[in-house]
Amino acid sequence: MSLDEATTGFLAKAAEGGGRPLYEMTPDEVRAMNDGFIELYGPGPQMAAVEDVAVVASDGYPIPVRVLTPSDSPRGVLVYYHGGGWVVGNPDQFDTLARQLAAGTGCTVVLPDYRLAPENIYPTAADDAWDVLNWTAKQFPDLPLLVSGDSSGGNLAAVVAQQAARAGGPEIAFQALVYPVTDSDTENATYLDPANQLMLDKKAMDWFWDLYTPDKSTRSNPNVSPLQGDVVGTAPAVVLLAEYDVLRAEGEAYAAKLEAAGVPVQMRVFDGQMHGFFQFVNILPGSAAGVEYFSTAITRHLDSL
Repeated sequence: MSLDEATTGFLAKAAEGGGRPLYEMTPDEVRAMNDGFIELYGPGPQMAAVEDVAVVASDGYPIPVRVLTPSDSPRGVLVYYHGGGWVVGNPDQFDTLARQLAAGTGCTVVLPDYRLAPENIYPTAADDAWDVLNWTAKQFPDLPLLVSGDSSGGNLAAVVAQQAARAGGPEIAFQALVYPVTDSDTENATYLDPANQLMLDKKAMDWFWDLYTPDKSTRSNPNVSPLQGDVVGTAPAVVLLAEYDVLRAEGEAYAAKLEAAGVPVQMRVFDGQMHGFFQFVNILPGSAAGVEYFSTAITRHLDSL
């Protein structure tokens, strides 16, 4: 189907502003632009508790982490790695979404402010993601542990799910991947499709890859491109994709790889949606449908445990 009306209107309004493409901006300019969306998202659901803490990374760096608890009896704990090409994003930008996910799933949400490129290139973000996962497992030993993220955050979620399977723990009950980056190949069909060159296009992803992994030889590492890794024994999964997204093909390939390895997986492509729709809460109606699907998948899995 065609791009939905709300998204078309949103893009038209953005074009009227005369903004430059991401790849023509500096990281700080993109970060400031994304901060501008915070007011549009509005407040999320009320939480029983919200706490900002620091998780000490393996190298001693204090990783800022926001912990959002929806009730006195959470059903699980969900580590959510935000998107932004490993270059932009912070807990304030994803606070409203995290609150919606906490309310929808009944899980405590752990939202880490992992270190960003180009100030911190690979493997820093992946290492931070792993350190936060292990901290969460120790902090909430009696709750099922889930991992999730969108785009580059979905990449980190897939990476730590593979790491946990290789290391024999911590035990992950479920992984929820939202249009995840799973491979560094930017020459596939969905990358080259003119219809997918929207807010995130091929040039922008090449820009993100160059900032996160300036050493191109690292890009075949499974901790960078999880599609190149071994998924046997990883947690059951749900994969949410957007129809108009340069990342759709690699998301579909990752879901297929999970299924071929015997990992229970469900996948849905959201028709008429572009990359980023999930995080645009209270801006794009498709976000509400994505959050509902995400929350239902997690709730059903937790019900089955």
